[in-house]
Amino acid sequence: MSGRPVKRSLTLRGHRTSVSLEDAFWTAFRNIAKARGIAINELAAEIDATRDVETGLASAIRVFILAEVQKPKA
Repeated sequence: MSGRPVKRSLTLRGHRTSVSLEDAFWTAFRNIAKARGIAINELAAEIDATRDVETGLASAIRVFILAEVQKPKA
């Protein structure tokens, strides 16, 4: 796994955008979307809709993933 960011395209509400995340974040992001039974684009759109306008999408995704993995296990 590379520590360098990898740029991938996402579609948010019909608009294409590129997001750069490290491989570990892409893997975690896909796993969270799969566990929720939604597409990665849908999860990205949810994060995009709730992020602060001054926070970049990639940063918002990283913070979201961190919060998810830090949640106590039931």
